[in-house]
Amino acid sequence: MSKTRSRRVVFQPATYQGLQRGINQMTDAVRPTLGPRPRIVAIDRILDDKMPEMLDNGGIIVRRIIQLADRDEDVGAMLVRDVLWTLHDQVGDGTASAAVLLQSVFNGGVRYLASGGNASGLKQHLEQGMRLILEELTGKSRAVSGAEQLSQVARSICYDASMAKLLGEIFDIIGEYGRLEIRPGRSRQDEREYVEGLYWDRGLVSREMVTDAGRQRTEFENGAILISNLEIEQPQQLFPALEMALRQEVRSLLIVANKFSEAAIGFLLANRRPDKFQVIAVKTPGYGEQEQAWAMEDLAVLSGGRPFVKSAGDSFAAIRAEHLGQARRVWADRRNFGIIGGKGDPRALRQHIASLRAAHEQAEEVVLRDKLLQRIGKLLGGSATLWVGGATELEIEERQEVAKRTAAAMRGAIMEGVVPGGGVALLDCQPVLQERLEQSQEADARAAYRILLEAMEAPMRTIAANAGFDPSQVMAHVKLAGPGHGFDVGSGQVVDMAEAGILDASAVQKAAVYAAIASAGLALSVDVLVHGKEQSSPASAKTPGKRKRL
Repeated sequence: MSKTRSRRVVFQPATYQGLQRGINQMTDAVRPTLGPRPRIVAIDRILDDKMPEMLDNGGIIVRRIIQLADRDEDVGAMLVRDVLWTLHDQVGDGTASAAVLLQSVFNGGVRYLASGGNASGLKQHLEQGMRLILEELTGKSRAVSGAEQLSQVARSICYDASMAKLLGEIFDIIGEYGRLEIRPGRSRQDEREYVEGLYWDRGLVSREMVTDAGRQRTEFENGAILISNLEIEQPQQLFPALEMALRQEVRSLLIVANKFSEAAIGFLLANRRPDKFQVIAVKTPGYGEQEQAWAMEDLAVLSGGRPFVKSAGDSFAAIRAEHLGQARRVWADRRNFGIIGGKGDPRALRQHIASLRAAHEQAEEVVLRDKLLQRIGKLLGGSATLWVGGATELEIEERQEVAKRTAAAMRGAIMEGVVPGGGVALLDCQPVLQERLEQSQEADARAAYRILLEAMEAPMRTIAANAGFDPSQVMAHVKLAGPGHGFDVGSGQVVDMAEAGILDASAVQKAAVYAAIASAGLALSVDVLVHGKEQSSPASAKTPGKRKRL
């Protein structure tokens, strides 16, 4: 029998109390994961009887928490969930730091508002303080380059020396936009593989097109490329292209099309002349018209060819030699095809890459950002694969996730630089906040800067506590040592973090600060909660995919 909950309106102080309980519960579930000595969070699986997931990734942890039983608490918890998962998607790291910052700012704000403060004024000054912090972090950032420095950054994120070493080497070669695939390994050891040029995930349409049986691959020099997303149903559709190629004495041709019928494939195989004319075929990369359009555009810019587009009514009837792209080398196997040394206009290629970079910086949707990043990586020609090893399938899956998170953060580090790690960069923002506090006369402003001063210590205190040290003692020693110094939990000593190679990506730190303070300010401005009707029934509760109370 189903039951319906009626609409309910919640007013202060119950609003803040419910939000606070939810924010604290969600943050306390993530807090143990912060630092190089994280404590594992075990989450029971809902849909099967396998062992619980052992997680130390804040983004994944909050993703697994679907709903809290108390509806007021659930609002606060889902706010944290959305903030951390978005942060995880955008920059790959910083979720635990953002959680403890958000909790500290919100709890400090609730205490102030309970004493009679103004929520709107407090929110405004918190945002002003946030901008000060972001400016300070930008000013403290320094560029990072070279395999050794990049490995240090990676180690500060993943706490895995072997993985960090390989990721440092990889990003030193492919750069911030380079294409990196992270795949399950074939042994216990991590391995890496580099691919010259660029490639797409579409292979030969027939095994009979393979010329190198040992490598199951076909490769030729000075290849021509016919770019399209046409559907080749009849061999006659290919006559104009092949006749033109033979007339122009093209010796090697790659045909890209969305579909090849069996008759069309047979026609191509019958017209191969290994001594005079090689022709191979692959399907147009991408899923859907939009992705295929992007792939054809990139191929055309790289090779100097002209795409033949189905939606524009194109055919090969009027094809000319200048419509073909050119590359120093073309290769294809059963899974992929690629080109090396595309002969397109270098100036057009630079302009195309610049426009994609601008679009990547402006894009807010995570999927679109990833697609743009992949396109830029292909165009720049840097491609690598990291094979993540492990003793068991579960270990490999966990290390794969760590590698992906680390790679995302490293891209930000190369783009925007690094700052001292271990919470030091945030702690070093305290002087500018203290100065602004002393200059402020308004009660709301002074409260906001006091709250932020306290929040800047939260990540370092949490790191020390998770490693088994007394946070208050650690903070006292660090402040005595001066700016740039922090606590190395590995050695148990206060060190210069930059000299020790303990670094954080500036982009990650700034994203965490912005997400935490802006979201806490928004939550503090909530005065009333209105819960809508919620229906549930035994049948729906058993249906996979339905929200489950925890």
